Amino acid sequence: MRRNDSLDRIKRDIEKCIGKKVMLKANKGRKKTFVKEGILESTYPSIFVIKFDTDQAFTRRVSYSYSDILTETVELTVCGENRKIKCS
Repeated sequence: MRRNDSLDRIKRDIEKCIGKKVMLKANKGRKKTFVKEGILESTYPSIFVIKFDTDQAFTRRVSYSYSDILTETVELTVCGENRKIKCS
């Protein structure tokens, strides 16, 4: 039951930040991390989408699940507020 409460709390925190600039830090395994700044574009029942503007002529979108934040595979920091979205 505690896990579902934590996932609901994470989802609510992320929904409040739609349209804001966020710093994403994702663990890609084997001591590799992906750090990029993007905009939290949308949320869905199981995932959230972050949009990155790249130097090329296209826009990259990446989706992660809320459980990625719960397991600390992904870390989101809201830019300007210096507030991390994480499981407490």
